[in-house]
Amino acid sequence: MYELRSPTVKRRRIAKELTHLREQAGLTRTAAAKALDMTPGNLSRIENREITARPVVVRAALALYGVTGEEAETLVELARGATERGWWQKFGRIIPDWFGFYVGLEEEATSIETYESEVVPGLFQTEDYARVLFRLTTHEPEIDQKVDARMQRQKILTRENPVHISAILNEAVLLRPVGSSSQFRSQLEHLIELTALPNISIRVLPFNAGGHPAMTGPFMLLRFPDAVDGPVVYLDNYTQGQVLEESSEVAAYHEAHMRLTNLSLSQEESRNRVREAVTRI
Repeated sequence: MYELRSPTVKRRRIAKELTHLREQAGLTRTAAAKALDMTPGNLSRIENREITARPVVVRAALALYGVTGEEAETLVELARGATERGWWQKFGRIIPDWFGFYVGLEEEATSIETYESEVVPGLFQTEDYARVLFRLTTHEPEIDQKVDARMQRQKILTRENPVHISAILNEAVLLRPVGSSSQFRSQLEHLIELTALPNISIRVLPFNAGGHPAMTGPFMLLRFPDAVDGPVVYLDNYTQGQVLEESSEVAAYHEAHMRLTNLSLSQEESRNRVREAVTRI
């Protein structure tokens, strides 16, 4: 079995497994909580990832659900890892819990399908471009830390077994200047450099493509090494983020990404479109 890195994904796996095993054992949440000497509310919070189950609690739950031997030991060891701190937690409130959850998922992802309508995706941003964006919404003392955190996230692009990204950028991303001319030019040139990486695909959705299935906004669809963890979709807005896990919702966004791909320029045409944007700056 693939060895998970991210404590976030470990917590997600534990919650999913405990829920599945309880249901498989034919126990209601109330009955299981009573047998484990905890409130149904606490068990609910464990199964919904609101709190992390301690290894001793996981071991007791597994015994109750009739799980023993190697399977039980594997899950208890996973529970130990779930209590670890991810690198993003050192940034404190700079990365709020709701976004920290996403970063923890991103850290484990093997592939990401993304669409961006207005700005260069965070994983592709230069420091200067990111700093200009953060100045629009962030108090000055926090900007450097936020930029540092964003650059740290980008390590998944070049690590051993890097994440594979299929990105579609609305043409507006190439035409809306962010920062000075030199800063924006450097950002677009960085996009061209990224297209040389075998794990990154960048396509441009041209204006003349007309209406498209993602006009409601950007999204990211993450897949993980082990199918048991299941793909998720992340939606971002001005003050919060939302993670979708229902298979029907994830499938809808995957379908949208495929349709966007069909409407977009080829990778080579997209690279040339970015080069054209550079010459106009």
